[in-house]
Amino acid sequence: MAVVSKVAESRGVEARALAVRTRLHLPRVARADGVVGRRLALAEVSRSARQLSGDIAAIRALVPTTAVDSPRELEFVTYAQDATPFAVFTHLHYLRSARPDSFNFALVDRSSRLPMALCSATALDWRRLGSTLHRQYGVPPEQIWDISRVYSFEVAPYNTISMLLGRVRRWFARSRPDASLLVTTVDPNMGFTGASYRAANWQEWLTVRPRPYMYLKRRYISPRQLRQHYGTSNRQELRDELGVRLEVSTAELLDSSIYCSRVRGRTESVPQEDRSRMRR
Repeated sequence: MAVVSKVAESRGVEARALAVRTRLHLPRVARADGVVGRRLALAEVSRSARQLSGDIAAIRALVPTTAVDSPRELEFVTYAQDATPFAVFTHLHYLRSARPDSFNFALVDRSSRLPMALCSATALDWRRLGSTLHRQYGVPPEQIWDISRVYSFEVAPYNTISMLLGRVRRWFARSRPDASLLVTTVDPNMGFTGASYRAANWQEWLTVRPRPYMYLKRRYISPRQLRQHYGTSNRQELRDELGVRLEVSTAELLDSSIYCSRVRGRTESVPQEDRSRMRR
């Protein structure tokens, strides 16, 4: 982390955002046992910093630079056709993509009107997860919404994300009578712990077996993006079409966690020994 902080300072980018991007790309060069040589690691940090610097420059006008003392000083907003969340998620979210057909929310600085933290909610389209939640917790899949993107700037005050999640839950309770459950996936391989969700009274209900990360031309690309561009996320089919341009990680990855929040009423806790482990 000291190296990441030093490179981030030299490039004028946020250390936290750089750390997440670096973690996403290190498995590309890691051995099967997870070890990455110092030279390769430094190269990935530097490459990620260059790309992040370019992404920040592309939307400089949307990046807040003035800190706010408390999240209670921020204003909750919903975005309709505003391009702000699309730009932030496309350039600054570690997956570098915005989810279409989403509701987008933010806590913004009342003076500058710039977002301090944003998230998007998308109707759940992960069939296996929907079926599992229906079978185990009785929630119809069509009533489940996925918090598919979250991003906060480094100048955001402590607890901004948890406050944003609380406001989003209230928005769904008031505005979407057909919504029963909010879900999200927390990937510990990115350094995420789920602390903001727990602070907002979400509960971990399931775990998910990891799948290898895939990279196209040395950049991470999600299975969803692969299906959109190439019609498949099958690794063998993609290798046949893309050849050496497609790389697949071999290092062992940690399980992800599925956190849930009922839109109305208390969200029950699930003991660790009772949490199902779901495959992708």
